[in-house]
Amino acid sequence: MTRRDEIECWLTDMDGVLVHENQALPGASELIQQWRDQGTPFLVLTNNSIFTPRDLAARLRTSGLDVPEESIWTSALATADFLKSQMPGGSAYVIGEAGLTTALHEAGFIMTDTNPDYVVVGETRSYSFDAITKAIRLIGKGARFISTNPDATGPSAEGPLPATGAVTAMITKATGRDPYVVGKPNPMMFRSAMNRIGAHSENTAMIGDRMDTDVVAGIEAGLHTILVLTGISDRSEIERYPFRPDEVLTGVNELVAREPIESEL
Repeated sequence: MTRRDEIECWLTDMDGVLVHENQALPGASELIQQWRDQGTPFLVLTNNSIFTPRDLAARLRTSGLDVPEESIWTSALATADFLKSQMPGGSAYVIGEAGLTTALHEAGFIMTDTNPDYVVVGETRSYSFDAITKAIRLIGKGARFISTNPDATGPSAEGPLPATGAVTAMITKATGRDPYVVGKPNPMMFRSAMNRIGAHSENTAMIGDRMDTDVVAGIEAGLHTILVLTGISDRSEIERYPFRPDEVLTGVNELVAREPIESEL
């Protein structure tokens, strides 16, 4: 088993690990700075496909976290990366926001509602009955069905919102077709993230706050897994699952070096 002192690259979830309701969690700013000062390869991961990395970097800055946009990896980027590998220069009908459409454009995909190779469903705040109907008909005609992430609900100040998984369930019910889901808990998202920073599973760790996505996907990708208790899961939650993280920490503050590491002269 990989020990923490053997870890050379880091993947970390965002909400519940680094931030909570747009406020940096204890130790998050210091940990990011520690990685940057030491030149440690890292990526901040999110299943949310609404925002571009530039948007997310700006949001994190307002939370007090200085994360470069190239250090952010979203389910939209992972989806675009996967589709590019499957069918370079392909076409897609997309239900989603700028994070997803931008990622697909940059991957060389064409957006169309005429005989697309794929129907791709991501997070959006304005689901359209017409768009969902179009997706159902295109899948019926042979378009391959892709989803950025499986989350059925998302958080808001007023309470849960229907998310990607809820909409894809409706499409599945109407078509009899399940989507291929790229985001967590599919370990493909972690593998594409590791490819992005040149990391290897033997010396990479994943920090997350959810047993059912972060930890299980990390285990399946062969990573050192760390569960923090600042988000969804608590200690009693761990007992419900047949797998366990390598470490359980109260928060990312426990990963911050006690003293600055001085370079040897």
